[in-house]
Amino acid sequence: MVDLTDEERAAVTATMKRLALLMDEIGWQTRFADLSEPQVRAVIEEAVEGFREAMADIAKTKCPEVPF
Repeated sequence: MVDLTDEERAAVTATMKRLALLMDEIGWQTRFADLSEPQVRAVIEEAVEGFREAMADIAKTKCPEVPF
């Protein structure tokens, strides 16, 4: 298991919320093995993009830009 930072844990939580919305569209009863290639891509892309955006948002709150 990976030792996640508090920020990474928060980003995972934010990502789970985004993935839940996608799974609502796909259907929670759909087995992973039954997903189409576009659906698998959508799950991966949503996970990566969600995590990236959440980490960027967290970084902004910790180190706001210096206006100059």
